[in-house]
Formats: sequence, C-alpha cells, structure tokens
Amino acid sequence: MAFKAFTHTHVYEKRSASREKSSIQCIEHCDQNVYLGTKDATVLHLILPSGAHGDQSTGQSKIRECRVRKLGSSNPVAQLRVVPLFNRLLILWDRSVTAFNMFSLEPVPVLKKIQHVNLFEVCNSSLTAQAECVEMVTSSSRRKVIRIHVVGVDRWDVVKEVPLLQDPVALAVDGGCVCVGTSDRYLLCDIRTGSSDELFPHNRSRQCVIVTSMGRGEFLLNGPESLGIFVMKTGICQRPPLQWPQEVLAAGICFPYILTLQPQVLSVYSVVDQQCKQTVSLSGAKGLLCTSDGVLVFTERDIFSLRLVPPEEQIQTLVMHERFDEALLLLNAVQDQLPLDSHKELQKAISCLAGFVHFSRKNFSEARDLFITGELDPREIIRLYPDLSCFSEEFQSQLDPPNKGRDIQVLCREDRNTFHLHLAFLGDFLRAVRGTEQGLKCSKEVDYALLRLYVELGDTENLQQLVAFPNLCSLDYSVPVLEQNKSYFAIGSLYQSHGNYIDAIKTWVKIEDGLHKDPSCSDVYGHIVRTLSHLQDRDVVWTFADWTLQRNQEIGVQIFNKRPPEVLFETRDVLALMEKYPLALLYHLEFLIHDMNSEDEEHHNRLALAYVTQSLREEEESDLRETRGKLQQLLWESRFYDVSTVYERVESTTLSLEKAILLGRTGGHSQALQVLVHQEGDLEAAEAYCRRAVQGRGAVFRQTLMLTLLQIYLSSEDLGSAAVDLLNNHPRVLAAEDVIRLLPDSWSVQLVSQFLVGSLRETFHQKRMAQLQKALAQLELARHKVIWMQTSRTKFRLDKGQRCKVCQKDLAEPEFACNLTGELMHTTCPCFPST
Repeated sequence: MAFKAFTHTHVYEKRSASREKSSIQCIEHCDQNVYLGTKDATVLHLILPSGAHGDQSTGQSKIRECRVRKLGSSNPVAQLRVVPLFNRLLILWDRSVTAFNMFSLEPVPVLKKIQHVNLFEVCNSSLTAQAECVEMVTSSSRRKVIRIHVVGVDRWDVVKEVPLLQDPVALAVDGGCVCVGTSDRYLLCDIRTGSSDELFPHNRSRQCVIVTSMGRGEFLLNGPESLGIFVMKTGICQRPPLQWPQEVLAAGICFPYILTLQPQVLSVYSVVDQQCKQTVSLSGAKGLLCTSDGVLVFTERDIFSLRLVPPEEQIQTLVMHERFDEALLLLNAVQDQLPLDSHKELQKAISCLAGFVHFSRKNFSEARDLFITGELDPREIIRLYPDLSCFSEEFQSQLDPPNKGRDIQVLCREDRNTFHLHLAFLGDFLRAVRGTEQGLKCSKEVDYALLRLYVELGDTENLQQLVAFPNLCSLDYSVPVLEQNKSYFAIGSLYQSHGNYIDAIKTWVKIEDGLHKDPSCSDVYGHIVRTLSHLQDRDVVWTFADWTLQRNQEIGVQIFNKRPPEVLFETRDVLALMEKYPLALLYHLEFLIHDMNSEDEEHHNRLALAYVTQSLREEEESDLRETRGKLQQLLWESRFYDVSTVYERVESTTLSLEKAILLGRTGGHSQALQVLVHQEGDLEAAEAYCRRAVQGRGAVFRQTLMLTLLQIYLSSEDLGSAAVDLLNNHPRVLAAEDVIRLLPDSWSVQLVSQFLVGSLRETFHQKRMAQLQKALAQLELARHKVIWMQTSRTKFRLDKGQRCKVCQKDLAEPEFACNLTGELMHTTCPCFPST
C-alpha cells in the first residue's frame, strides 16, 4: 500500500443548463456549510453530511443544496468569506463587499455596501477580549491603498489606510500583519503602525502571485525560480524554500503539509523535509480551500474533498514501508496532535527500528543516536555480538530475533576491518549509555561487554579506565578473560575497584618482581606506592610496607609521607619500622618536622643525627653536599634539638662548620670562630658564620662578634692580610676607636688608611643623620605648637541641641573637643584621643 497523506473523494457536482456561465469561481467553508460563488453572480449554500467532507463510506447522502442567492445579472462572484462570530457571509461582487446572513443568505441592511474593492480578507482573531469585533482588510480598486476595517454586528468602520506604490494582486492577513503581493514584488505591512517593508521582487504573472497565511505569523509566497518561500512577519525566513512546479495556481497549508494546485494535478509536500509525498490527478482544477482537517478543491463544476489521514495511520504506513526517518520527522512535526504517552512510545519504537536500519547500512553514528533516543535496552545490541555477551536467564529480547549476530560472527572470520568497525560502534554506544538511566538497567552486562570489547580491540587505555573506577564486572567472568589476554595490571585494578586490595597489590607485586609480564604500565612500583599512600585499610599498608621500602627507600617512604591527614599512622610505629631503612627514616623525619611542624625534641635530635650520618657517608662515597646543607640549616634554625647530644656526635668528625654552629648555639662564638679559622682554615666560612649569627641581633652584638674575629686574625702572624681585608670590608660595622686599641704597634697608618677613611665617613654620616632627625623633630614640634596656638585663640559657639560628631548625642557638658575641621565631639568619645 502506497503512502497517502490525504484521501480523495468527489463530494459535489454542479448541474446547470449553461455550463460556461454558471461555473464555480470561488468557495468558502465553515463547519458543514459550504458556499459557492459562480460566474453568473450566484451564491449557493450547501450542507455537507455529518461525515467529514462528505465521506461516502458512512453510507450517508451526498452534499445537499440548501439555498441560492442571485446577486445580479452579470459579473462573477470574486470572493466569499464567513464571519462566524456574527453569522455573516461577506461577498465580493461587482467591486463591492456586501454582508449577508450566512444561513438565510438575506442581506444585512445595517451594513452598507463597501464599494470600489478589488480584494479583501478577514482576520479571525478578535481585537480585544471585551470588544466583539473582527478586522477586515480591503484593497481599493481606485487608489493604491489598503484599508483596515473594524467589523461589528451592525457596523464596519475604516480605522486606517496604508498607502502602497502598486495595486495589490493578492494578500493575506495574520494578526496585525498583512502580506501583499503586487505585480512585481511582495510586501509586509503592519496594520498597527501603517509601515510597509519590501520583501523581494518576482517575475510572476498576476494569476501566479500567491500569498497564503500559514498561521503563527508565517506566510507562504510564490517566489522566483519556482520556489515556495516561507516568510515570517518579521521579514526573515526560518525554513528552507520549497521547490515546487512551474505553473502553480494556488497553494494552501494543512499542517504538516503544503498543497500546490496545478490545472491537472494537486501535489502534497512535507513542511518538515520539503519532499513531495503524494500527487492527486484533478483535471480542470481552479482553486483550493484549506479546512481544519483537509482541503476542498473545485473545478468549474465539481468539488473534491481531500481528507487528512490521521497521523497515527500515516506513521504506521511509513513504518510498514521501512521509511523510518520520514516517520520520525512526521512524528516530531505532529507531536502536539498526539497524547504525550502515545507520542513517547511511538518515538521510542520508530527510533529503534530506524537505528537498526542505519546499523545494517553501517551508518553507525546515526544508529547510535537513534538507539539512545529510542531508549533501547543495551542488551539488544550486545546480543548481536555473541562472543561479548554474558546474560542472565532473566533477559528476554523484546525484538524479533535478528540474524545479525551470525552475520557479525561471519565478519569476525572473513573481514576483520569491518568487524572492528562494528566493535567500535558497540564501544561508542555502550560508553554513551553507561551511567545513564538507559544503561543502569543492565550495568553488569554493559560493563562486562565493554571489558571484553577492550580486550578484543587491545585498547589498554580504555580497559584500564574501566577497571580502575567503580564497575560491576563480575570477577568470576572477567579475571579469566584478562588472564588469558595477560592483562595482569588490569586484573589488579579490577580487584582494587571491587575492594579486594590484598589481591590487587599482590598482582602488581608479581609484575614488579618479574613473575608476570605486562607492558601496559611503565611504572608499576610507583602505582603501588600511590595506592598504598591513599589506602585507608592500615593492615594492607603494613602488609606491603617492608616490600615497598626494600624496593626503594626514597620512593617507598611516600606510603607514610603522602597520606591524607585523616589516615596517618602512629609516629612511633612508623619510626620503629624504619630503623632498618636509614634513608627512609631521614625522609620521614623531614616530613614530620617540615610538613607536620613537629616540635618533639626526639624528632629534631634524630633528624640532626641522621643528617650527620648521611653527610659522613656522602663524603666517603662522593662529592655531594646536599645533606650537609640541610644539616647546617637545621642546626641554625631549629630550637628543639638538644645541642649537647648533637655535639657529642659531631665533635669527633670532620664537620667543622657544624661544630662551630653548635658552639655558637651555646654562646661560645669565640670558640666557634677559632674552630673555623685555625682548625678548618676557612676564613670565608668564618665571616659567613658572623653574618649568619648576627641575623635578628642588634648592632652592638654584630660589632662585638666582628671584633672577636679581628682579634683571632691579629693573634696569628699569618693572618695579617686577612685582618686588613676584614677591616676594609666592614668599615661601617667596626668602630675606629675600638679597632685602634687592638692593632699592633708595628702597623702603619697607611696600612689601615682605607678602613679609617671609611669608618670616619660612616661616623660623620651617622652624626649628621642624627642632627637631621633632631631638626625634623623640632620642626614637627614647632608645627604642632603653631596649631595649638591658633586653636587656643578660636572661639566656639555651642548652641542648645548641637550634637556630637561621633555619637550623635547632645553636647550637654561644659567640656568638649574640636578637631581640625571644626567638628565638635565629647572628650569621652572613642575618636577623641586620635583627634
């Protein structure tokens, strides 16, 4: 059965002696009332049977002639329009619009004839909710204007005129907008403001100028190049143009279809996809009239009814012909005409069927989207891949058993490339629905199918992402599959995601120890450490702590150092474990002191001693000095270690700078400098010691320490040049009078001249700076005295009701204060002292 959007029925044949003179010119319809206007100035009132559009299948009689009204002896009836609100039939005949009763066809005497009218159209929407009136637009046959009339029960008044550059050939009204077609262009006119805008020109003959209202502010126009153009009342196009035949006599809209009439055929086009859906042969057709559920088409003698087939039947027909995409487009277009539940179920069913068609054609992207839209059970797709499925007995397919599963198995053997395309589609689809309501119905099957799929494709990245995060893959089914594929790292991740941490880490340990080969992860040991450092199960961490530290102390200690604060271990237990691992112990003590801000003396002592041990080991093995720098920093900055304990360990070693720092922490700066100068022989270290020791101390202590170093230099004959350099480098620190007392008598003035000049210059500078500061202070004092004198001579008037600037209370006491801007306040208010 071919698809039909409309059913075609002949409902009326006009019988008359003179075929030419009484031919039908126009038609109008309202409910079961049909009005015909003929060439010989006659109006016929017909009554349709109760079946829609005279449907003869009900066995009822054909259309019945009710009344006839003769308007005159000549001139055809040009237009008929019904106004159901007032039971009026408006007739355009002999360039005049006349009102008749729509049932008796008697003229309405209170509504006088509107003369010199070329075209007219009625807007069915009421102007306001209170005023019972409609609007009518007429085109003058004498002037290039259109007039807007307000039509009531007993009057019709012209309320506005809109001038045009050309006479209208066709017009249509939609709300407050009129679309006008002239001999060479189309216009939009706003009947509220009287403005008009040109749309586009055309080269159509007058008979082919078509303007049809589609409702909702949209018009259909017969444009150039045989295009039906859709135009909104705003002047823009929201739909692509419709390619229709050359000689279109009329066009109408019966949503979701556009109907075009030619002399011999009527064509039906879809508004949705712009395609021709049906053609009906109608010899001698002259015009058409769209109704609520179809179309009336007339020739000179006959009337034909095209009744719109119910949307459900149209959709079913399209599905029967496997035109699923068209069925979906039609369903979405008519969703407002269907119950919500019915529309939803139809959309799901058709989307799934359309998806399988695209799947068979290898249009995988379209198939995936349609399966998702249709909320297809993912198991219906998984079952097409028998090797990847693992269903419980509860699942029963709701679709006809397809042969696609066998087809895909054949592809697996014969065409691996195409088979991999099908597998890639399955992966895209399952990833899209996983975690959604559609996929949660069968999460176990989806996760297992993805695991088998990734193994088949060798997609280690997606496989790892699947098993490392929460999933419902069955361990009984999945572990053997992964073992067969030698994906041991993924097995560990699968155990971990299921909370089986012992088996997970055991599996990874076997990879790191070389018992299993799996190149999918380049740093298995690092992964184990990261896992243990975040694991809350303390027993599991203790189980693998020894293996981790034995493997690499520097990295392994992170299982304790990089744990979240809420899952830290007891410090004593960790330190006890690390007695066997000195490097790990050192790193953990650093963590406790620097990261956890520990002030425990034991921790600081142990770290200092560990630094000493490590520094001595580095001296023996290489030239590295990183640990010794950390030791010196700790000795300088920490306040919590026991100096004597650390000094006992350092005293017998070659760590001279560290000895000096410890001596300095006990106040023995002279001893410290003696060690650096005489034992170590490092003069730069001695001066650096002085610079570090005086940080945060006063200038007096700084001068005393530098004088001590100078005395040590002067006590040795070999260090005379060092003493001179010390003096020349620090003339601002050392006072000349103190230095001269220490210098040997054998030294000449010339030898220390540079120091003396610098020292005297610094002394004079300090003296002048002190004088300048004193002068500035005196100036500030004088300024305050002037202000005080000026203020003491100022009079203030305190009136009754005057308020304090600060607390806004009345100044009732004899004592008050005044700031520099003249504002008064209580002497007890908070701002008074600062003022």
